[in-house]
Amino acid sequence: MRHVIALDVGGTGMKAALVGTDGTLLHEARRATGRERGAEAVVETILAFAADLRAHGEEHLGESAVAAGVAVPGIVDAEKGIAVYAANLGWRDVPLRALLETRLGVPVALGHDVRTGGLAEGRIGAGRGADRFLFVPLGTGIAGAIGIAGAIEAGAHGDAGEIGHIVVRPDGPDCSCGQRGCLETLASAAAVTRAWAAASGDPGADAADCAKAVESGDPAAVRVWQDAIDALAAGLVTALTLLDPGTLIIGGGLAEAGETLFTPLRAAVEERITFQKLPHIVPAALGDTAGCLGAGLLAWDLLSTEVSA
Repeated sequence: MRHVIALDVGGTGMKAALVGTDGTLLHEARRATGRERGAEAVVETILAFAADLRAHGEEHLGESAVAAGVAVPGIVDAEKGIAVYAANLGWRDVPLRALLETRLGVPVALGHDVRTGGLAEGRIGAGRGADRFLFVPLGTGIAGAIGIAGAIEAGAHGDAGEIGHIVVRPDGPDCSCGQRGCLETLASAAAVTRAWAAASGDPGADAADCAKAVESGDPAAVRVWQDAIDALAAGLVTALTLLDPGTLIIGGGLAEAGETLFTPLRAAVEERITFQKLPHIVPAALGDTAGCLGAGLLAWDLLSTEVSA
């Protein structure tokens, strides 16, 4: 059965699949990155995992994968196939595409994890049918994927969509990027976790606990939650002004709060817009499988490009 390898590399774990021509997941697997053993060990783990997936296809599907797609975090040069930098994995300038092509003997596409997840959400998830969309996962940080006509805009230098570093409060917290008051310091799941742990006096409390407290009417939780939503709405309106998407897809851990997030967020965005058109604001549909599904799409796209060339 004709298929590709799809691999989504996270900070601590990897999700993988063998994906058929129609997008069907023919086999799924997970594995730890082993980052505690260092960057070189992480790279070797990726290569070994990919090789095991190829072997599984040969044994159980009757043939080897025809291509592979890999999504990785951090700074990625997709055109050159280089994983430039990832703080949580400790690597710099890893020629990951070349290493995988050597190990697997098939063409490999390399992509940025958020943009790859956005590709999947746009084509087969919450953005299906939308010509222009913006995908924003709210996790440890905040990033964005700009969808245009079924593809993701990477930008001139591969940095398009980094809306987590829009400054929404110039006097706000310091950000790792060197600025103050960046969106992700105020409205990411990690930011809500920090704020709620401080407000509740429970160092083990997280964003999900804050959402539950909001639902139960806890006034301190409501203040923390609304502060994050106000910051998020400010950042999103800036993005809407620049990009004018028809659909705004919100994913990541914070989106798991459902309407506890979406009802006040839609209201806050609508309150701030003036001449801008209000997009459909919807939850992501694919959850934590988006990156893996997107990696499969990258692989099939790569094959179709090679055929047409």
